[in-house]
Amino acid sequence: MDNIRILIADDHPLFRDGLKALLASAPDTELIGEAANGDEAVTLADRLQPDVILMDIQMPGVNGIEATRCIVQGSPHISVLIVTMFEDDPSVFAAMRAGARGYVIKGASHAEMLRAIRAVAGGEAIFSPAVAVRLMDFFANMRPAMPPQVFPELSDRELEILGLIAQGHKNAESAERLVLSAKTVRNHVSNILSKLHVAGRAEAIIRAREAGLG
Repeated sequence: MDNIRILIADDHPLFRDGLKALLASAPDTELIGEAANGDEAVTLADRLQPDVILMDIQMPGVNGIEATRCIVQGSPHISVLIVTMFEDDPSVFAAMRAGARGYVIKGASHAEMLRAIRAVAGGEAIFSPAVAVRLMDFFANMRPAMPPQVFPELSDRELEILGLIAQGHKNAESAERLVLSAKTVRNHVSNILSKLHVAGRAEAIIRAREAGLG
């Protein structure tokens, strides 16, 4: 198996030195470059095409979030692992929106850092335990947004069949997909046309597609 080719992007030389020592101790990682700011990270990523970038957030010039966005847009196969002191919600979500594959807090153990590097190199998403807890709390406390009610006069089954009509399915096809009899589907279609006050299937399709169905 080939080594994981890694680029470090951090403006603190001492921290870069610590990461370099860690990578040198691992038999499956290879340091191929260092960047001291976001601009250098973008340039080196484009030229060196690493497997993983260890990206700080707070750097001179282009910050790590913007650098991540630029890199992922140009080279989506590169996995960016954020390595930072910031664990606030805005930083975490900004990094995820920019395309980062993982988020690790500086001060993580060597074992945790290497595990995160290997995980993102393998296409996984990974977070420091403290960040993972914050994410779980955030989503647990979210109230699901209620979708706008489309055609409230229709039953759930009628709405389902209208969606199939809008996709171009005939009654027989709808019956087969929904495991219903053809007669039952015909009755539902008749009720749909009546409730929507439309003259036929063509007008029903137009109404349905205008509402986002199909």
